[in-house]
Amino acid sequence: MHPEIPFLPLSVTDQLGRRVAVPLPARRIVSLVPSQTELLFDLGLGAKVVGATKFCIHPAEARSQATVVGGTKNFDFEKIAALKPDLIIGNKEENYQAGIEQLAARYPVWLSDISTLPEALDMIRRVGFIAGAKDQAAAMAAEIDASFAVLALAAAAAPPTSVAYFIWRKPYMVAATGTFIDDMLHRAGFVNAFAGRARYPEISAEDLIAAAPARIFLSSEPYPFAEKHLAEFQALCPAARVEIVDGELFSWYGSRLRQSAAYFNQLR
Repeated sequence: MHPEIPFLPLSVTDQLGRRVAVPLPARRIVSLVPSQTELLFDLGLGAKVVGATKFCIHPAEARSQATVVGGTKNFDFEKIAALKPDLIIGNKEENYQAGIEQLAARYPVWLSDISTLPEALDMIRRVGFIAGAKDQAAAMAAEIDASFAVLALAAAAAPPTSVAYFIWRKPYMVAATGTFIDDMLHRAGFVNAFAGRARYPEISAEDLIAAAPARIFLSSEPYPFAEKHLAEFQALCPAARVEIVDGELFSWYGSRLRQSAAYFNQLR
């Protein structure tokens, strides 16, 4: 009988440029980001995911198979400790700095930082590598990249359309420059009506009227926009086409991107 060979840590760099010593491959993973949880399962690594957040709704079995360790911005540190993770995967924007720093003092914490498609593809490849599915991740990233290349050809053939993309109501908030959603809008052939602003600004009804977008997208998340909200925006911009859009396909930067390009082509 040979003694079990220990998994030696490998020093890798996350998307913030932090050096993280992770076992290669990781065997007990806590994922603090819904889109990255889904990615791990779609890479065939679901058995390694021992912890996830209450917002990790895809796949359906994620929250029953793994222990729910709180939300993306309020972690249950005792539950995480009980899971004895050898890797925690989070995101700069979706998680909160104080909580991440507390976890990083005890565990390897690898963080993504994503505002463009190339950064999303880089994350997919890197997470696949450190979690033990390098080839599957490379194939997935290539598939997504190819689908967006086809979308780019279709988008280039039509004149761009001005769009206001709403993520919140009371107060109104939109996705503007520097966001992953903005990058998706451009790749789909749209022009962001609030490109002059940064990140997720609050806007007034007067701001929307002045921007005069040709189309208004009401995202299905994080605010649960529904059919009942259409008339509110139609009254402000009578000439605009107002519609509910799938927020996951605009903002989830993991394996769900395999569906995004085709959806954007239909939407446009």
